Amino acid sequence: MSDKTPRGRAKRTLWWLTGLIVVLAAILGVGVATGQAQWAPKLALDLEGGTQMVLAPEVSGGQDVSSEQLEQAVEIIRQRVDGSGVSEAEIATQGGSNVVVSLPGIPDEETRSLIQASANMEFRPVITMGSFTAVPEDQRTPQEEFPEPTGEPQNGSDQNWITPELAAEFEAYDCPTALADPHREDLPTDEAAIVCQPGDEESGQPGVKYIVGPVEVPGTDIAGADYGMASSSTGVSTNQWAVNLSFNGEGADAFREVTQRLTPFQEGDPRKQFAIVLDGTVVSAPQSNAVITDGRAQITGNFTEESASALAEQLKYGALPISFSIESEQQISATLGADQLRLGLIAGLIGLALVAVYSFFQYRLLGLVTIASLGMAGLLTYLAIVLLGWSDNYRLSLAGIAGLIVAIGLTADSFIVYFERIKDELRSGRSLGEAVEYGWLRAKRTVTASKAVNLLAAVVLYFVAVGNVRGFAFTLGLTAVADLVIVFLFTHPVMQLLANTRFFGGGHRLSGLDPSLLGRKPLYQGAGRVRQFTSGPESPAAKKKQKSSKEAARRQTIAERRRAEQQAAMSGGTDPAESSTTAADRTEEQK
Repeated sequence: MSDKTPRGRAKRTLWWLTGLIVVLAAILGVGVATGQAQWAPKLALDLEGGTQMVLAPEVSGGQDVSSEQLEQAVEIIRQRVDGSGVSEAEIATQGGSNVVVSLPGIPDEETRSLIQASANMEFRPVITMGSFTAVPEDQRTPQEEFPEPTGEPQNGSDQNWITPELAAEFEAYDCPTALADPHREDLPTDEAAIVCQPGDEESGQPGVKYIVGPVEVPGTDIAGADYGMASSSTGVSTNQWAVNLSFNGEGADAFREVTQRLTPFQEGDPRKQFAIVLDGTVVSAPQSNAVITDGRAQITGNFTEESASALAEQLKYGALPISFSIESEQQISATLGADQLRLGLIAGLIGLALVAVYSFFQYRLLGLVTIASLGMAGLLTYLAIVLLGWSDNYRLSLAGIAGLIVAIGLTADSFIVYFERIKDELRSGRSLGEAVEYGWLRAKRTVTASKAVNLLAAVVLYFVAVGNVRGFAFTLGLTAVADLVIVFLFTHPVMQLLANTRFFGGGHRLSGLDPSLLGRKPLYQGAGRVRQFTSGPESPAAKKKQKSSKEAARRQTIAERRRAEQQAAMSGGTDPAESSTTAADRTEEQK
């Protein structure tokens, strides 16, 4: 049978906490063993250094870039970087004409391409498709043998867009060579064009080149994009990844017209597809299987979670008004460096030492519970930060370390509230076991409300702030959650166990629970008297009666006082004041 006593519940709770920490450490250990994670947290730009790229804006037609466009570009680049999982990046304008992007560590090619990519996103109907590489010269169709258009194109999918010149260029077009050219010209928006879709090595999908019609929906009409599991018409999950896409009002109307035209084409006809073109490269070319009337589309296919996420990011943050070229790129050292990190850690240790000194001074050896609880909270927070660095590329900045230092005091406050509640119950005459349980009922409401306020403040600060301030808010909120977990799963169970020990339960003078230190009278008063205590405060009637009795005793005559003292001596040591009060009560009753 299971032990349902407080001691048994405490042991089970501590086992649950131990299991949680072991599982988190095991997950991290697997990541370290496979080379995907590390035991130390990742550090941000201000502590580790990284890469600085100066981006020069480029606008079609050589137009000047306005300050509003540049500010919008900074915000969208920041969203792109954050969306790619790179945290603690610094993005700002320089001299009113350039954008400086500083990233911790060395960014991979995917991140670099995402920053550089222009927002020239377009939705174009596919007219025809062909081989990714150029057709060998000896196999090409002579230009004069291509049929001439039969008339003016009627819509974006009309094959009359394909002239003999365009058809010959399409056969000779080599996508690998074209994609490697960094100086590709922008595609015409009102004419047919040749575009390429690179192959996907993971899925084994080969590269394709297309002839596409004019732009029918610009990327600026995209309202949002995300990814998730696709579902059937009945709402059942198909266990396939999909990208969800939504348009604004103008985009919804334009996309409805496109899908009305493309959907009736037969399966396998290239004209059933529309190409999503980003900076001249096709990122996806899905078929239109239904007319989209509400501006909400779902793109399905052979997506993995990574490819679905990448496409969603490209669609969501594709509306950058200008494109950029990397003017310069260099490695930068830590802006604060190892000295600031060392000083920050020293400040944290000083704060921890001060909390320890206060705890031992105020609570004697009960302060060990405070130190142990802080240690467990620190361990849980450390594992969470390292795991987030592995899963979401979270990086710890100096502002984040400041949040951890501030959290030392906030976390210790929870334990102090609990201990003071226990001492209040002890003063009222309860045993330590009862005081722990009754004190916990009162303390947990206060602690929960306090941490809820801390967490709410951290969440608000995180979403309204930018840059390093978000790092401070994040660690502050993370430690608030860790504090709640520890005070419920560690501090209270440990106190339940200590209440059953002789040292703490017996009120040893070094335990911090000595009755004399709490201002509580001993249970045995001497001369056969036992301390009396009530379970609650005195009633107003009792207080009124006591006050009137004291007033009556003050008004006694000398004879009445002497008679009271004689009665006290005869009763065997009763306090004369008490006897006087009793005599006064009798006098009042006789009156």
